[in-house]
Amino acid sequence: MREPIKSIKFAVIGCGHIGKRHAEMIMRNPEGKLIALCDILSKEELDIDGFKVPFYTSYDKMLEQHPEIEVINIATPNGFHFRHAMIALDAGKHIVVEKPFTLSKSDAEKIAYKALNINKLVFSVMQNRYSPPSIWIKNLIDSGRMGEIFLVQLNCYWNRDKRYYKPDSWHGQLELDGGTLFTQFSHFIDILYWLFGDLKNISSRFFNFNHGHLTELNEDSGIITFDFKKEGSGVLNFSTSIWDKNLESSMTIISEKGTIKI
Repeated sequence: MREPIKSIKFAVIGCGHIGKRHAEMIMRNPEGKLIALCDILSKEELDIDGFKVPFYTSYDKMLEQHPEIEVINIATPNGFHFRHAMIALDAGKHIVVEKPFTLSKSDAEKIAYKALNINKLVFSVMQNRYSPPSIWIKNLIDSGRMGEIFLVQLNCYWNRDKRYYKPDSWHGQLELDGGTLFTQFSHFIDILYWLFGDLKNISSRFFNFNHGHLTELNEDSGIITFDFKKEGSGVLNFSTSIWDKNLESSMTIISEKGTIKI
């Protein structure tokens, strides 16, 4: 007779659009159990009455009331990820942290060091690795069928205007947002590292074409050139100044035995 599946007990802190998606996915998974939700806003403001679990506006109170929580999903604004991750680890919980993991390398290293010392797992949300095109190109590159990699071009051209940068939102706040490479395009940077390894000889130019009146950020566009430590070179072109709607997210790979654009 098959033993019953053990449910892993989750809580979600930060119940905006992405936090709700985390809660939904936990509830859909037979091996997951949603224990509690937490946010500084009210349930009415968040429109989360559909989740029939205890709700807290105090992170500490939630942890105090529910010691059975095993994993905390952190979907708060970017600038809070480090603090909320360290509180969860101090409470002895595994953590799932939305992208970007943190806004500084030193903070990311502190989280990793803390987790290793208390034997807890840390997951950063980089779900694009699991998309069919990503898996396909990863297998193709790792197999060596493309031969030597010559050039890689990554283009990320999106629209982010006043419909996105609202006055009451954390989007565009320097200390909470971090910038376009953190908030909009970190998934693509992750794919770049995942496929081709570490970078060297990085050079960049940044521009602020039409967001100066909308955000505290210093750039809305940029051109970054680099070499891969293993082989080949590349460029990342990005912009959130595209008119009206997103235009493109693409990767072109020029190699010894083929050329591919995704």
